[in-house]
Amino acid sequence: MFELLGITPQGLVAQLLVGLINGSFYAILSLGLAIIFGLLNIINFAHGAQYTMGAFIAWIGLTQISQWLGFPELSINYWFALIVVPLVLAGFGLILERTMLRRLYHLDHLYGLLLTFGLALIIEGMFRHWYGISGESYPAPEVLQGAIPLESLGIILPKYRVWVVIISLVVCFSTWYVIEKTKLGAYLRAGTENPKLLQAFGINVPLMISLAYAYGVGLAGFAGVLAAPIFQVNPLMGSNLIIVVFAVVVIGGMGSIMGAILTGLALGLIEGLTKVFYPEASGVVIFVIMAIVLLIRPAGLFGREK
Repeated sequence: MFELLGITPQGLVAQLLVGLINGSFYAILSLGLAIIFGLLNIINFAHGAQYTMGAFIAWIGLTQISQWLGFPELSINYWFALIVVPLVLAGFGLILERTMLRRLYHLDHLYGLLLTFGLALIIEGMFRHWYGISGESYPAPEVLQGAIPLESLGIILPKYRVWVVIISLVVCFSTWYVIEKTKLGAYLRAGTENPKLLQAFGINVPLMISLAYAYGVGLAGFAGVLAAPIFQVNPLMGSNLIIVVFAVVVIGGMGSIMGAILTGLALGLIEGLTKVFYPEASGVVIFVIMAIVLLIRPAGLFGREK
C-alpha cells in the first residue's frame, strides 16, 4: 500500500482515531461550557474539576464504596456509573448554582471566572490530598474489551474507543437538537434573552437556568466516566484538558452549541494529523488556530457578531 510522506496508512488511520477520540472529549466538554456560558453568562472554569470528579466518583463506586459501606459485594459498575455519576454531578451543580453562581449573573464575567477557578482549585486539592497524583486505573467493561479487526485496511479498532466516539456523538447531537429544535430549547433561549417577558407567561425562568447549569455539569461528569478507562484517573486530568477545551469554545464561538460540537471534533482530528506530520507542533496547534480565528473573526467561527 502507498505511504504518504513516509507515514503508513495504518499509522495515519491510528492517529486519526486517536484524534477523533480526543475530539469527542473536546466536543462533549466544550458543549457543556457553551451551554453554561450561553444560558447563564458564566465562564465555568470549574468544568475540568467537575470532569475529574466524574472520573473519580466512577472509580470510587467501582473499587471503594464496598469498603466504605461494609458490603463486600456492592460496587457500581461502568454502565450504572454512566447514569448515576452525571446525576450526582448535576445535583452538585444545582447546589453550586443556587448557593453561589446565581448572585453573579448580572456582574462582569471576571467574577464568575474567579469563583469557578477557586472552586476548581479546591476540588483538585481535595482529590490530591486524598488520593495523591499517581493515578488509578479503571477497567473497561468486559463487553467493550478487545478490538475490531479491519483486515482490508490492516488495522484494528479498540472496541471501547469506538464506543466513546459513538456515544459522544449521540449525546452531543441529541443535546443540540433539544436546545435548537424543541419548545424546551426555545424557552431556554428566550429565558436568556428576555427573562422578564418569559416569566410574565408563567415560566419559571430561574428553575430553567438552574437545570441548564446542572445539565452542563452533568455532561462534564459523563465525560469523566467515559475517560476513566482510557486515561488514568488522577486529580490533574481535568486541569490538563480544560485549557484546550476553552480554546475550542473560543474558536467555535462562545455560547454556540453546534460550534462547540463541530469545532471540538475538527480540532481533535487536526491535532491527530499534526502528531503524524509535525509532532513538535501538536501541543500548540489548537492555540495557533485560536489566535488566527480571533484575528479574523473575534466572535468565533459560529458565534454571532455583536
